[in-house]
Amino acid sequence: MSDAIKAAVLERLGRIAGPEGGGDIVSLGLVSDVFVSDGRVAFSITVPADQAREMEPLRQAAESAVKSVPGVEKAMVALTAERKPGSPAPQPAPAAAPQRHSHAPAAPQGQRQGGPAKAGVPGVAHIIAVASGKGGVGKSTTTANIALGMKANGLRVGVLDADIYGPSVPRLFGVSGRPEQVEGRILKPLEAHGIKVMSIGFMVEEDTPMIWRGPMVMSALTQMLREVAWGELDALVVDMPPGTGDAQLTMAQQVPLSGAVIVSTPQDLALIDARKGLNMFRRVDVPVLGIVENMSYFVAPDTGKRYDIFGHGGARAEAERLEIPFLGEVPLDMDIRINSDNGTPIVVADPAGPHAAVYRDIAAKVWSEVSRPLGEVRRAAPAIVFD
Repeated sequence: MSDAIKAAVLERLGRIAGPEGGGDIVSLGLVSDVFVSDGRVAFSITVPADQAREMEPLRQAAESAVKSVPGVEKAMVALTAERKPGSPAPQPAPAAAPQRHSHAPAAPQGQRQGGPAKAGVPGVAHIIAVASGKGGVGKSTTTANIALGMKANGLRVGVLDADIYGPSVPRLFGVSGRPEQVEGRILKPLEAHGIKVMSIGFMVEEDTPMIWRGPMVMSALTQMLREVAWGELDALVVDMPPGTGDAQLTMAQQVPLSGAVIVSTPQDLALIDARKGLNMFRRVDVPVLGIVENMSYFVAPDTGKRYDIFGHGGARAEAERLEIPFLGEVPLDMDIRINSDNGTPIVVADPAGPHAAVYRDIAAKVWSEVSRPLGEVRRAAPAIVFD
């Protein structure tokens, strides 16, 4: 079925003339590989870099043509601007002034000292990134429980799963289904445990690999951020992809982040990568709100004996060295893992327990950092030098 849809999509796209004439966008080789999954179609169109801003009608024409194909429910089309070696990169269009959330005491989205304002998300007071320099340190579990900790502390919260290649939010929150369109291209987020959530995992099957290049990833992230009816939120917590690649850097540069939380285990190897993630945010003028030491220690349930499996205190020492807040220690615990796998994060499963208290405390510290009054100086991370 998907092969038939793909063939029909290419046939329709073959009717659209290229940006400079001389053939259609398919025969000219401007269309990337077409990705089809359960009625969703995604691809990108390569256009001249110096004409990128003028090519939006071409993108819209391609999107309309694909939507007319029987069996296609949604089309995701991105423009890829390639430039010749040595030529300057195209500059983005000026961003519109963001709306200020009446409930938030801090600076509006997009206001960064020394840089232009970035377009905010209407109704969302703060966008907080949760990041790590590498995978496997429990970043997504930390994201879910920080968000739920904020809700338990009385805030209105949403979660955006920005990890396109490995979305974890559907499993962590125990929610599935297709977001419904409420108006034009606007999607209604799903909701679980009182949190509004959006993930690419709602659009494709769980075992479908996302074989996308950077422009497609950024198009998907832009849609999930700006074309979703988030409503009025105090905080939108973003589960960032691991590492410091193109998707992470572009998110940090283009999204009005109020700050970033770095997650690491205590061991030196994880801290090396955590420093890279921290340094990336520093370079694009995003405040680092602090470091969380995940899998900090293990207490044997049968004996009560404590084991520092990955070492202990490394993240705290790093936070002190870099003069940024240390947000807390989260133990390596079976209950946290089991409840995460079952879609009921520990803050929901055992709200009166000690682990939930740790996450609520971390959430309170994060909120305290982002909600500082206007004019109050937040500690910035110093320069990091690698030998």
